[in-house]
Amino acid sequence: MIRAIDPGVGVRKDAVVADRTTPDEELMRALYDEHAGPLLAFVLRLVAGDRHRAEDVVQETLVRAWRNADQLQRATGSIRPWLVTVARRIVIDGHRSRKARPQEVDPTPLETMPAADVIDRALRMMTISEALSDLSQAHREALVETYFKERTVNEAAEVLRVPAGTVRSRVFYALRSLKLSLQERGVTE
Repeated sequence: MIRAIDPGVGVRKDAVVADRTTPDEELMRALYDEHAGPLLAFVLRLVAGDRHRAEDVVQETLVRAWRNADQLQRATGSIRPWLVTVARRIVIDGHRSRKARPQEVDPTPLETMPAADVIDRALRMMTISEALSDLSQAHREALVETYFKERTVNEAAEVLRVPAGTVRSRVFYALRSLKLSLQERGVTE
């Protein structure tokens, strides 16, 4: 059976609640219906628009009002100033506690980061790539065929259509130039 709530509880006259509700539930529903909207708007300004945090503050404020229901019912006048004061203090306390505690770091970004050796290898490859671009095209091709494609001197000579001795010579001078270029870039190994 549905019945109208007694206006003496502090609820609007048109509010209707199921018969099985307790006076505490009626009080909480009345507080929420009458004050949650304006209180949320006030708290949103205090927390710089963080809706989730504002909703948490409003919820905590209403829970504190419920815990102090006997004092609120004895109070004369509106309870909104009391609710606003409690909400403001909750926001201030939250701000102070976040400043006092070091910020917690989420470990997941660290887990998704590549290992240091992967990063080092990528940096090393970038440096080698830049140094290779300093070589002449003939020297670079000889190094790519022999070192990076792991071909023998004779196989590289066939691909490049030059004699095997020329490939050996180009690889020798390319390595020497590459070593100097890498030393200029700070690579000592």
